[in-house]
Amino acid sequence: MAKSSTTSEATIPDLILLSLLAEKPRHGYDVNQELERRQARDWAALSRPQIYYSLQKLAQRGYLRVAGGSAKAGRRTGPERHVYATTAAGRRALADALERRDWAEQRDRPAFLTWLALAWQARPGVRRKQIARRRNFLQRELAREQLTLAGVRAEVKKEDHEAVWMLRLILAQIETELAWLGALARAC
Repeated sequence: MAKSSTTSEATIPDLILLSLLAEKPRHGYDVNQELERRQARDWAALSRPQIYYSLQKLAQRGYLRVAGGSAKAGRRTGPERHVYATTAAGRRALADALERRDWAEQRDRPAFLTWLALAWQARPGVRRKQIARRRNFLQRELAREQLTLAGVRAEVKKEDHEAVWMLRLILAQIETELAWLGALARAC
């Protein structure tokens, strides 16, 4: 089945919002709060302004609808906030986008790989210092992601869940890189 041009133009923030709003209707501020709670910015580039831009764009395309009125921004004052929900067209667009090959056939380009390629030009001692810096960073990230995984497991109460899979992959990648960096540090 050929994908529509609007589906192929859906950005990652668009798809994240379609998925989140398929769970339950929310307004923009609530979307941002939930994405922060889920630490979405660890795995997707999604800024607060992008949330509001995507909400507007998705609503214009018919992928979102205003659900059940508006919520007040503040307790007594402030602008009204539209509560959005994903439409059937939005769920189809998300499902279509999740079939794209590029999800499975791309490689990340971490900045550290670029640094490794250029490191032969570094001043004496910089390689060892940067490798140690990277190891320290990854050790902190490993501890943080382990806590996140424990929290997710407590929330979803099962191992067969996308968030658990994602965090286990992240942990395995960090552990693999830490082992490799340890070997590299011994070789330098």
